[in-house]
Amino acid sequence: MPLLRADPLPPGVVQEVGLPGGPRIRRLRCGNAGAFTFLGTNSYLLGQGEVALVDPGPDDAAHLAALQAATAGERITRILVTHTHRDHTGGVPAAVAATGAESWGFGPHLTPPAEGGEGADHAFCPDHRLADGEALQGEGWQLRALHTPGHCANHLCFALEEAGILLSGDHAMSCSTSVVMPPDGDMAAYMAALARVAARPWHLLLPGHGAPLPDPGALLRGLLAHRHEREALVLRALRAHGPATAEALVPAVYGTLDPKLRRAAGQSLLAHLLKLAAEGHAMPAAAGGWQAAG
Repeated sequence: MPLLRADPLPPGVVQEVGLPGGPRIRRLRCGNAGAFTFLGTNSYLLGQGEVALVDPGPDDAAHLAALQAATAGERITRILVTHTHRDHTGGVPAAVAATGAESWGFGPHLTPPAEGGEGADHAFCPDHRLADGEALQGEGWQLRALHTPGHCANHLCFALEEAGILLSGDHAMSCSTSVVMPPDGDMAAYMAALARVAARPWHLLLPGHGAPLPDPGALLRGLLAHRHEREALVLRALRAHGPATAEALVPAVYGTLDPKLRRAAGQSLLAHLLKLAAEGHAMPAAAGGWQAAG
């Protein structure tokens, strides 16, 4: 996969990322680097004059100040969110207070707090809900919301179809694969949504983390192939080492791994196991863990 391991854009600096003849799009990266955020969360400013802000990022005063400076003399009139993880929506209340803009998204976080989930923003509820396929337009731009569950059940990508640009949130990133962690993450839903997006031609991918990626078709197809390959490895490891828990299968499937990512890897394998079980290829073992079916 043509992953971009570097992103030279410093936090708070504005980068013009639109394509010739298309709407104006600016990117700013928040300084919230981490194991799951790469070098930080991207925010995008769509249009000019009356601007839509895509993913305000976390609750970060410096990032909000940078967004306000980037739109000096303009108005942020809409706030669009790809999904309800705090590194994308934590900054919504402050952005709304500073701009008076209303928020748009698929809906609130779909997994109840009692059922767990990593990084969920249960406080967010959009002022306006966007359904799959719904169009939204502003000054000089028009996009279509694509419901792409898997990483998060309420995940949306925003497609600027005429320009061939996909604002992909965390569904597809240029810097790494996406984390799919049950209960809110669903591997079957993720792979189906990824296949849907990969089947369409795009000129530019603007991800939630990582640098913009031109001609992202190879990446999207590679991400889907990677999931199929990972699934085959999970089933092979289960046949060789099962019955086993998802965590116990991590070394066989991932090999050497950063300890900080081990738990997330186990959760990703659990997502694969749940998909395999639904398809009749795996099943819970009587003594605990999982085993191959048949």
